Amino acid sequence: MAILEQGNITIHTDNIFPIIKKSLYSEHEIFLRELISNAVDAIQKLKMVSYAGELEGEIGDPQITLSIDRDRKQLKIADNGIGMTADEIKRYINQVAFSSAEDFIEKYKGGADQPIIGHFGLGFYSAFIVADRVEIETLSYQKGATPVHWTCDGSPSFELSEGSRTERGTTIILNLSEEELEYLEPARIRQLVKTYCDFMPVPIALEGEVLNKQKAIWRESAGNLKEEDYQEFYRYLYPFQDEPLLWVHLNTDYPYQVNGVLYFPKLRPDIDLTQGQIKLFCNQVFVSDHCEEVVPRFLLPMRGVIDSPDIPLNVSRSALQADRKVRSIAGFIAKKVGDRLKELYRSQRDQYLNIWSDLSTFVKFGCLNDQKFREQVKEILVFRSSAELSEATSSDRGQDSQGNWYTTLQAYLERNQEKHENRVYYCTDAASQATYIELFRKKGLEVLYLDSFIDSHFVSLLEQEYQDVRFSRVDAELDDTLLETEEAEIVDPTTNKTRSQTLKELFEAAIANSRINVRTESLKDTDASAPPAMVLLPEAARRMREMSAFLGQDPANLPDDHVLLVNTAHPLVQNILSLQQGAILSSDGHSPSQVLAEQLCRHIYDLALMTQKGFDAEGMKAFIERSNAVLTALTTRQ
Repeated sequence: MAILEQGNITIHTDNIFPIIKKSLYSEHEIFLRELISNAVDAIQKLKMVSYAGELEGEIGDPQITLSIDRDRKQLKIADNGIGMTADEIKRYINQVAFSSAEDFIEKYKGGADQPIIGHFGLGFYSAFIVADRVEIETLSYQKGATPVHWTCDGSPSFELSEGSRTERGTTIILNLSEEELEYLEPARIRQLVKTYCDFMPVPIALEGEVLNKQKAIWRESAGNLKEEDYQEFYRYLYPFQDEPLLWVHLNTDYPYQVNGVLYFPKLRPDIDLTQGQIKLFCNQVFVSDHCEEVVPRFLLPMRGVIDSPDIPLNVSRSALQADRKVRSIAGFIAKKVGDRLKELYRSQRDQYLNIWSDLSTFVKFGCLNDQKFREQVKEILVFRSSAELSEATSSDRGQDSQGNWYTTLQAYLERNQEKHENRVYYCTDAASQATYIELFRKKGLEVLYLDSFIDSHFVSLLEQEYQDVRFSRVDAELDDTLLETEEAEIVDPTTNKTRSQTLKELFEAAIANSRINVRTESLKDTDASAPPAMVLLPEAARRMREMSAFLGQDPANLPDDHVLLVNTAHPLVQNILSLQQGAILSSDGHSPSQVLAEQLCRHIYDLALMTQKGFDAEGMKAFIERSNAVLTALTTRQ
């Protein structure tokens, strides 16, 4: 073999190869992504040359072929693309970090839309991560071109000689290091191609089998895709997961190029809302499983693909977050998501309401973190309502498939203006607050359900947005319409006290905590199904408790400063009053009736505490002991 030239690669330091191996590419397997990307570029460049009328003959079927030679410990990556001349090797290979992609695009700009991948940095030189020696066999498409052979052993020295290739294209030959022989295993190569190159626009074959079989649907027009196409793509990306709620197709080429498909997944209890699930691609080449720096924080739980050549991949995470173009791309993505939600709300209201329980976490989190997004979606924020709104025909309310009714906040305020102007009643736990909700419902007072984990913060946002509206939780205070109008109570001549005064003192003695404010009120239309007493927690104290829970602190014990509202109209409370009066008439302060009355008072308070989840382990133990004592006393009286 006649040597045409010997020389040194143009670099600025003799230590460039150790840097490549240890710093630029921490994951060794990246080399295959880089070399296949270069092969795809070579094929796309050939198409551009052909469209420009500079290619003689046919392009043929594009293909990248991978081959393994175990005896020689070689891995080969071959393409039938544009090839290179000796001069081009000197320019594009021997000058480390020179980007041939930009140079080529500049020459052929305005031609066919063939994306050039070469934006991964040093590209070809990633081969030295796994190889002791790298060879190139190439033949240019140019008429009269001669084949060229290039070889380098990882030092700044190279050799350029006549090659043996007879067909247009390039073959990269990796003479693998002893510690990198895993890349001689076909299974390992198949796995890497599936991971990084599954959506490449060129067939990649190994041992006669095409390894990449997936269609990059994000590169296609949404009008050409069916619902099944999106669902099948989601199942491929996330096997064994529930079907997605809906999806958003991204497609823009100005002022930056972004393509993608994002999915709203059905939220699971174990989902981590701080970890991104969106896969990042660059011109159909897989880059990362996460792109937290590219999408707004509130969209991290979404899934799917974002593909953009305009996202800098060779900078630190902090630099990426600060990049103006990346921030602009994040804003574009947030707007497209908001547009899709508004479109669904207006055109498919039933579907929107059916998936709202899952969507609401995304939307509310977005409203808390992004003012522009909040302004965009504020008109489609809906809340489950305790009222039956079947008679309502307005477009700002509706029903899901479970029979739950939903309304916008504005519609709620307008509907209840006469009953309680500029006031919103809401609950945060449908189960524990069921008693309170039922009281409101019986009196025709509508309650909104804000019962997701994010709603304690979302209420604060609503209060900022609607500063003239008062937001009251159902267990924080009772509306006046729930209470009987005050009437002058008859004073018992035996004690010189009213019934309410007697009950108040009895409950205060049983609870034995001066910081608990006992109030006695008569609730309207009271029967045995109504609560004999309720714990009302002032808004400020309640929100402090919720904040402690959100921060992971123990919120089990209620603050001492709360209200116990005793329902004097309840049959059980009236029976306790009778027991107390009987004890007074017997002139025995320690009579069984007196003891039972106090035990029942404490038991009623315990039950009210349970609705507020106000017990810790010790409190629950004491409650069980007191319950046993009450039951024992009652059976003894029988």
